[in-house]
Amino acid sequence: SIVVRGKKREQTHRAMYRFIPRHQDELALNVADPLYVEREAEDLWFEGWNIRTEKYGVFPSAYAYEAGPEQEEIGQSDILVVWLEKNRYTLKFLGSVEVPYHKGNDVLCQAMEKVMKARRMTLHTKPPQVCAVDISDKGIKMVENSNGQVSTLQEGQNYFFALKNISFCGYHPRNNRYFGFITKHPAERRFACHVLVSEDSTRPVAEALGRAFRKFYAEYMDYTHPTEDIYME
Repeated sequence: SIVVRGKKREQTHRAMYRFIPRHQDELALNVADPLYVEREAEDLWFEGWNIRTEKYGVFPSAYAYEAGPEQEEIGQSDILVVWLEKNRYTLKFLGSVEVPYHKGNDVLCQAMEKVMKARRMTLHTKPPQVCAVDISDKGIKMVENSNGQVSTLQEGQNYFFALKNISFCGYHPRNNRYFGFITKHPAERRFACHVLVSEDSTRPVAEALGRAFRKFYAEYMDYTHPTEDIYME
């Protein structure tokens, strides 16, 4: 915890990567540093405190992940495992439909409405299956179970969509209980939209997938454009 303007604040995030400041207002991070985030700007940068160093500044949001209350103190080798375990949601899978384009809110909404319309005709004869949906920097894993028992989902059928093949996602603007994501065929120029529904808002699901994309992109940039400390002789 840290005292900010006279009030005690608890950790909200943890650093996933080392971040070396390039400007005066940027905050230095080491892997696993505890953080208190005050605000996320529109450019996907966080403003907040490094609890370890008690310094304030800005840093890329892709360099941190949310620290939930269920997490234990972790080391660098465990950091990615904890992040993966955190993003599991229980949804109902409604179906998939082919779409003409790989992204766009209009494309997503039209696909959702098409699947929902088809589902209404089979709602009583073939109710939607309960799914455990795991979201990570590797992709989306869905485990179905027709009995609707979350505790036995591991006995159901598994579906995996690699993150590199997911091109768009979002929730329906008029009913955020519905969530969809678009995938591209690995070999052909074809796209499909997969639609799920929740008892509550699916906004956290979309946000989790957004964080996964940012982390995936950050790792890609670190691999293709590595940053090393420069020491002058």
